[in-house]
Amino acid sequence: MNDTLLGIFEVASLAQVGTSAVANWRKRFSDFPSPVAELRSGPVFLESQIRAWLAQKPGIELPMLAGFYERLAAKCGHDAELVAKVHETVDRLARSGTSIRSPGVLLGKVQSGKTRAFLGIIALSFDRGYDVAVVLTKGTKSLARQTLARVRKDFQDFIVADEVQVHDIMALPNMTPYEFNQKLILVVKKEDDNLTRLLNAFENSYPGLQAKRVLIIDDEADFGSVSYRKKDGIPDVGTISKQIDQLRNLVADSDFLQVTATPYSLYLQPEDEVIVNGDPLFTPRRPKFTVVLPTHSQYVGGDYYFERSADIDSPAYYFYREVPLEEREALKVEDRRRLKVENVLFEKRSAVLCHAILTFIVGGAIRRLQARRSGLPMQKYSFLFHTEQTKISHAWQEVVVSSVRDALVAEGAQDTEKFDQLIRASYEDLQRSVHSGSGWMPSFAEVKADVHSALVQGQLMITKVNSENDIDALLDEDGQLRLRTPFNIFIGGQILDRGITISNLIAFYYGRNPKKFQQDTVLQHSRMYGARSLDDLAVTRFYAPQIVYQVMKNIHEFDAALREAFESGSNNRGVYFIQKDASNRVVPCSPNKLMFSGIYSIRPGRRLLPMGFQTVARTAGIKHLSLLDKKIANLVGINTEQPILLNVEEAIELLSLAYSNLEFDDPSEDDRKAHIAALEHLSRTSNDKDLRGKVWLITATDRNVSRFREEGRFSNSPDTKQQSDAARLQAQDVPVLMLLRQNGDQAKGWRDLAFWWPVIVTPKTAVTSIFASDTASVA
Repeated sequence: MNDTLLGIFEVASLAQVGTSAVANWRKRFSDFPSPVAELRSGPVFLESQIRAWLAQKPGIELPMLAGFYERLAAKCGHDAELVAKVHETVDRLARSGTSIRSPGVLLGKVQSGKTRAFLGIIALSFDRGYDVAVVLTKGTKSLARQTLARVRKDFQDFIVADEVQVHDIMALPNMTPYEFNQKLILVVKKEDDNLTRLLNAFENSYPGLQAKRVLIIDDEADFGSVSYRKKDGIPDVGTISKQIDQLRNLVADSDFLQVTATPYSLYLQPEDEVIVNGDPLFTPRRPKFTVVLPTHSQYVGGDYYFERSADIDSPAYYFYREVPLEEREALKVEDRRRLKVENVLFEKRSAVLCHAILTFIVGGAIRRLQARRSGLPMQKYSFLFHTEQTKISHAWQEVVVSSVRDALVAEGAQDTEKFDQLIRASYEDLQRSVHSGSGWMPSFAEVKADVHSALVQGQLMITKVNSENDIDALLDEDGQLRLRTPFNIFIGGQILDRGITISNLIAFYYGRNPKKFQQDTVLQHSRMYGARSLDDLAVTRFYAPQIVYQVMKNIHEFDAALREAFESGSNNRGVYFIQKDASNRVVPCSPNKLMFSGIYSIRPGRRLLPMGFQTVARTAGIKHLSLLDKKIANLVGINTEQPILLNVEEAIELLSLAYSNLEFDDPSEDDRKAHIAALEHLSRTSNDKDLRGKVWLITATDRNVSRFREEGRFSNSPDTKQQSDAARLQAQDVPVLMLLRQNGDQAKGWRDLAFWWPVIVTPKTAVTSIFASDTASVA
């Protein structure tokens, strides 16, 4: 009688277990039938022998080996919420029929554990019958190495047990049939050579892969993998997208999952126009499904750095320090007219950098003293210096930073008054945030002694990193930057901030030109995002020019607005992208033309108001003030705080007059164009057709807010809590314009000119909108 031959997969199907269980049986049980042949596709067995062996083993003696994901989740400590998201994603992949133009989307936050999640998804997909996982990474060798190291670390037990093969596509070995029949994970950079090598593996080297079930995971998905370019005026899919399509055409069964922290990319694809109230509404490219990842309990992101920083009781209040533009320019290239390094501790144009470096050492010393007091291991800390991309700038910055270190060592060796003053300034700066976080603060003498030791004992290491070769030599076995000394300063360009993990980062000196920012790039630059201890946050500082900080804040708000719309499900209503045209009309703006130095997020139920301004001189502003006083008196009469309904044109006129008496030292801080556009747009796109084109006006007089808050920051609350609550209650379907008359006394920091401080409250029912004050030309 002819006996049927069974491969590993058929044996698993017959026994109703996974292929990993069969592999385990072959190792555990010496009486497991021997293969009758080793084919290219793997070992084959006689069905009769397999059936006889199974019959001799009661089920209780053959405990089914826990699945890939069950074991990986236990090893990596996945909590119940993450386990549920992993199962949801794989369940939806199995039934959704994804494609590169209609993918599954896993939406997380920057440095929030997305890799951990998608590795869990790979493990569970192996349990569900997928055979191959292709992980597409960002196009640098260091990132590919980091991803490969992470995959091998999490799947180490499966690799040792010969259940899973993990390879960089550029180092794929000649696999034996035995290896070929294991699960396979391929790490592939998103660049032409890697994708060509991947296609060759499926098409020529191992054509048997075409019959396997493949999961393609696009990590950090943005413009690289799903991109469109205009060719002869027609949107055309990008090179990487074409190569991924070729792969999908080769294999019989595949699914496509994008992993991203930037929901903005979902709005960039060619899409049929949707007209709402006469305006085009941009809807996100329709994925087959979207699973939103939870953030873990220790996650710290932009809401901490850019929102809680307004709370004087939070350590985040002390997070940001301004870098003068003159200092940033002096650090671009050597110019002795701007900066003399031999006098670096006393130079005006290096003052913030000197303070930043010493505050970094003081902060690290505080944390190490805290650890010593608690009986915990003392950590090593890092400082990232990234203001330019050119190697000549990095070389000059290395000279300057080294000169700061050497000057501090010299001052410390003699324990000069200058040394004491510099340390005390950093100590007092950090003391406020440590106390606000309820942390223990060591004495000044203890901190000074440790800072002195760190400097004179060579514990401060300065490393310039501006190439793949540089960074490869610095990565540890996990693909992270190796911290070799207690205090590490890394100077470099884009290679440092595109996803490379830098542990214990407590200082960031940043100065990239905001005119060149892209949202996905800036979020990836935000290396301070991720799992952070509260004690580390108390000594963390961010140094940047005000314009750079504001751009990053804008982008955080932009990301939060799109994410909020997406997570709440209101993304189905779309997002408006608007701008002002040459005729000063509010018109649609294509999302792919946004320049992030000039974007404003308009979210439902939020406040929009100018900050950081001064009033014009009394003689210059009295005429506009009198005119605005008269107009408001005619409108509201004696009921100054009762809301009245205006036509939007009247409201815009009042808002423009209010702004005419405000001036800004930095023109980039003048948001009047965005606020006027927002008021008009929110009014004209109201859901209530009877209120469309209307605005509620609420006024108040005899306000006396100071120009500055404590700590020297500009005031941002001209309204009382009661006024703010009343305005939000009124702003249901159309916006509210609050005009709050300030007395403008000189004693409060003004110029003895009364003025009307405008506050716009956006409607609760509004659709999220993005206003672009500047747009890029697109060929």
